[in-house]
Amino acid sequence: MPDVVEVVGRRGGTATLAQLRTLVSARAVRTALAGGQIRRIAKGVYALPEAPPALAAARSQGGVVSHLSAAQHWGFGVIDPPHLPHVTLPLDRARRRAGLPCTLHWGDAPALDDVTTPIRTVLDCIRILPLRDGLAITDSALRMGMDHDDLLHTASRLRGPHRRRIQRTVALADARAESVLESAHRALLIEAGIDGFVPQVLVQSDGFSARIDLGNRLLRLGLEADGFEHHSTRSALVRDCRRQVNLTIRGWRILRFSWEDILYDGEWVVDVVRQAAGLPSPTNSLRQAA
Repeated sequence: MPDVVEVVGRRGGTATLAQLRTLVSARAVRTALAGGQIRRIAKGVYALPEAPPALAAARSQGGVVSHLSAAQHWGFGVIDPPHLPHVTLPLDRARRRAGLPCTLHWGDAPALDDVTTPIRTVLDCIRILPLRDGLAITDSALRMGMDHDDLLHTASRLRGPHRRRIQRTVALADARAESVLESAHRALLIEAGIDGFVPQVLVQSDGFSARIDLGNRLLRLGLEADGFEHHSTRSALVRDCRRQVNLTIRGWRILRFSWEDILYDGEWVVDVVRQAAGLPSPTNSLRQAA
């Protein structure tokens, strides 16, 4: 006969008393609880101490892991991890006071093993997040192999609030984006109405080859999003300097922005790109119109 820990482990780290009692005795459950091998997370619901927090929260509430927590589960890129697990409950179910703390949503949510399906996860995230975060998750999902046509088709059938915004974000998504920072950078340009920049532009000439995070071929203007680890070694610095020189002598101007620039000083980033692209600022455009 399996022990309590083994049975709970088979269920992903949580199980109801009814599920346990089909395989182990009530005495075994009490012993495991008293010994700290399992913990009670809601009435009649138990979990291993190391159970995934989001899954434990969902099962303690009788719901499914969703939104940002589901995005993390599927391995999609998330800019700001959630402070509490996100859980979706059926429309007719109320919050359980004895359940674990979480951010609750209500709806009919298709799920796999108590986690919303990948496509539903992406659409849920777009619904509640700003373009920057929603686009980062959607780009990441496409990069991991989600079919864009399937996502577009599902989004086209949506009804209710934010339907048009979700469909627009899905249409803007691009699997070529290689990081959440690139996606956030592109979102800034989209919201500012700056067109012509596409992800991962390939520059090849005379044996030289490089990809630019966001590039405008007409202007030969490239935008790079650099994380903290970008120059983590001396050799990486040397390689990047040579790459910059090679792009410059081939007529490309490269603007480099940090994580902090893109996420916390977007107005400055947009203003710099406008100047480099020779675009008027919105203020100047209004003055000229007047």
